[in-house]
Amino acid sequence: MYRNSSDSVPNQQRRIKPTRRSVSGAYAFRGHSEVEFESTLERDFIMQADFNLNVLDIIPQPASIPFLGINGQEYTYTPDFLVYYRLGNLTYHNYPKPRLVEVKPEAEWRANWRKWLPKWKAAYRYALQQGWEFHIHDESRIRNQALHNIRWLNRYRNMQFPEQETQLLTEAVCDAGSISFDHLLSRYFLGMYQAVGQTHIWHLVATRKLDCDITRPLTRNTELWVTEYE
Repeated sequence: MYRNSSDSVPNQQRRIKPTRRSVSGAYAFRGHSEVEFESTLERDFIMQADFNLNVLDIIPQPASIPFLGINGQEYTYTPDFLVYYRLGNLTYHNYPKPRLVEVKPEAEWRANWRKWLPKWKAAYRYALQQGWEFHIHDESRIRNQALHNIRWLNRYRNMQFPEQETQLLTEAVCDAGSISFDHLLSRYFLGMYQAVGQTHIWHLVATRKLDCDITRPLTRNTELWVTEYE
C-alpha cells in the first residue's frame, strides 16, 4: 500500500447514529474492523469493497470539509468513505490513489445536484490536495452483477471442509494457472460427491482462496484461479 508520506491515516470524523429514515449499523470488514454505514446502499458498497482483494482498507466519515453553500453560508461536508488500495504490481509512481467516496441514491443526487454541487466541488479539491480521487457512487455502480454474486456466495462462507481437501483443490488450480469450475469439479468429485464438491469450490471462492471474474454470472463454466492476495 502507498500513502502520501505527509499524510496520516484519517480518523472517523463523526459517529453514525440510528435513524428512522434509513438502515444504519456496522459491517465487519475483513472480520476484524467495523465500518459504520447509514443506509443499505452504503452497506452494499462496503460489502463489495470487502470482497475486492485490491481494497486494503476503508474508513467511514474520513474528513470534514468546509464549503460555501449556494446561499453564501459556510457549511461542513463529511464524505461517506475513504478507500485505500493495494499497490499490487504497480510502481510507486503509478500507485492506485485512495478514493474519497460519496454514496448516494441516483434519485436523490439528480433531484439535489445543484444544491449539492458546491460541497462536491470542495470534496474534489480537497481530494486533489491529498493526492486522492473523489467519486460519487449510486446504484448503477454498486447494485450490479458483482454484488449479486457476492450475496449468493455468502451462503458458503462459514462452511467447514477438511484442510487436506482444500489444499488439494487450491494446488490443482495453481498448477493449472486457471481452470473452469466444471473441470475442477469433474476431476476431483464423482457421482454422489459432486454436490459436496460444488459446495466446497464455491466456499473457496467465497473465502477468497480462489478467485474469478466476479462481474460475470457464476456458472459451471466460470474460470477459477488462485487469489493473488491472502
